[in-house]
Amino acid sequence: MKIIHVAAEVLPYAKTGGLADVLGALPTVLSGMGNEVAVALPLYRAVDREKHGLQTVIPSLAVPLGDSHIECQILKCMSKGGLAVYFIACDPFFDRDKLYGYADDAERFIVFDRAVIEMLKSLDWHPDIIHCHDWQTGLIPAFLKSLYADGAFYRQTASVYSIHNLAYQGAFPGEGFPLLRLPYEMFNYHELEFYGQVNPMKAGLVFADAVVTVSERYAKEIQTPDYGEGLDAALRERKDSVHGILNGIDYEKWNPGSDTLIHQTYDAVNSRGKAENKRFLQERGGLARTGRTRVPVIGCVSRLSSQKGFDLIEAAAPQLMNLEMQFVLLGAGDGYYTKLFEDMARRYPQQTYITLGRFDNELAHQIYAGSDFFLMPSRYEPCGLGQLISLAYGTIPIVRATGGLADTIEEYIPGANTGNGFRFDEYSPDALYRCIERAVKIYRFPPRWKPLVENALHCDFSWDVSARKYLDLYQQTLCTMAC
Repeated sequence: MKIIHVAAEVLPYAKTGGLADVLGALPTVLSGMGNEVAVALPLYRAVDREKHGLQTVIPSLAVPLGDSHIECQILKCMSKGGLAVYFIACDPFFDRDKLYGYADDAERFIVFDRAVIEMLKSLDWHPDIIHCHDWQTGLIPAFLKSLYADGAFYRQTASVYSIHNLAYQGAFPGEGFPLLRLPYEMFNYHELEFYGQVNPMKAGLVFADAVVTVSERYAKEIQTPDYGEGLDAALRERKDSVHGILNGIDYEKWNPGSDTLIHQTYDAVNSRGKAENKRFLQERGGLARTGRTRVPVIGCVSRLSSQKGFDLIEAAAPQLMNLEMQFVLLGAGDGYYTKLFEDMARRYPQQTYITLGRFDNELAHQIYAGSDFFLMPSRYEPCGLGQLISLAYGTIPIVRATGGLADTIEEYIPGANTGNGFRFDEYSPDALYRCIERAVKIYRFPPRWKPLVENALHCDFSWDVSARKYLDLYQQTLCTMAC
C-alpha cells in the first residue's frame, strides 16, 4: 500500500509530546513491512534544515484560505529509515518559537491540511491511505469528503483518523467557518459544529473512513460521557468504525542492554546492573544514605497536568512517606503542580528528589533504570508510554486502571506468578495508597519480587504487533470503500 501519515510533530524533526514518538516509529515499521510510506508535517523554526538535508521539491504552492490564497513551499528529506518526509513551509505561520498554542492556530492548520492535499496532487502521488493524527489534521477527512469528492485523484483513497488525546480538540469560533471554503450546510450539529464553534477533532472523527484510538480501552471509554469530552454522542454514532490499537515503543531507544545514558547496562538474563543504577540515582538525588538502599524508589517522568492524577499524590503524600519510600520526579507543566512538588521537596527532603521545569533526557533514562516502581495514577490515559518503557527496564508500574494503562498492566498475582505490575480502579487517594502499600509489601519479599521483575523484563510491546493491526485496519477500510 501507499500510505502517508500527516501530523503536527514527528521525531526527530519536531516534538512536544508522545505524538512525535509515535510518528517517529510507526511509519518506519510499516515501511519495513513492504509498504511505500511517507510522512508530512509543518516546517517549524525548530527543524534543522541543514542537518536533515531538506531539499525544495515544490517551490510555490497556492493554498486556499478563506477568500485568498497562501503561498507555501514543499521541502523533502529522506529519513534514516528510508521514508520520504515532506515539510509544508509557510514562514508567516510556522517560523515561530513554539509548534502550536497561538491565537491563529486555526488558520495555521487549515493551511497545513489543505497544503498536504494539494501537495499530493502536485506530486502525482496517489495514496491508498491518508492517516491523520489528532486535531491539527482533523479537517483533512472533511476536505476529502467534500471539496475533493468529485475528482478522480482521491477516489480510491481512504482516510484514517487517530485520536491520541480527545481532550485537545482545536475548536475555534464559528465566525471562522468561511476560512474552510466548505459549504455552509456542513456547519451543523452532526458534522462540524460544536456549541457554536468549528471543531477539527469532530471533523476527523465524523468524516474519516475509519477512526482509531491508541488503546482498546480508551476506544470504549471515549464513547461515554465521563471520557467523551462532549464528543461521546458523535463517537457512538460511529461505533462500528471506532477501533483501538495500542501504541508500541522503540526497543532500540529504550533498551537497558544498550542504553548509553544509564549508569550500567543490564538485561533480562543478567539484571544485576539494575541495582547499580538504583544506587547511582539515589546518589545523584542525595538519597543514598546509610541503610537506605533497600528502601523502594518510586519514579515518575511526566507532564504536570490534572490528567495525570497528581491531586491523588497531593492528598496521599503524608501516608505514603510513612511507608519509608523514596520518590523521584522529573516533570514540567502546570504551575499548580509545580508548586505542589516544590512544597513536597521542602517537606520531605530526605525522601524526595524533584526536578522541575525542564526535560532532562539523561535523567529520564536514569529514572526508568534506577527506580523500583514507576507511578502513573492518571485520571485518564489514552495509551501511555511511561509504563511500557518502565517495563522494558524492569521497573514495576503502579497505575490507575484506565485507557492504555488498563490494557497493558496486569495485576501481579504472587501465587500464580502472573502479571507485570499493580493497579487500582477507584480514583481516590485511599485507593492509590492501598495499591502502593500492596506493591511495597511485595518489594520487601524477594522471593516474590524477583519473579515480578523478570515478568516485566520479558514483556514485549514492540511496534511490529501494532503495525500489523494497522495494516489490517487499512485493508479492511479499503475493502469497505470498494464494496
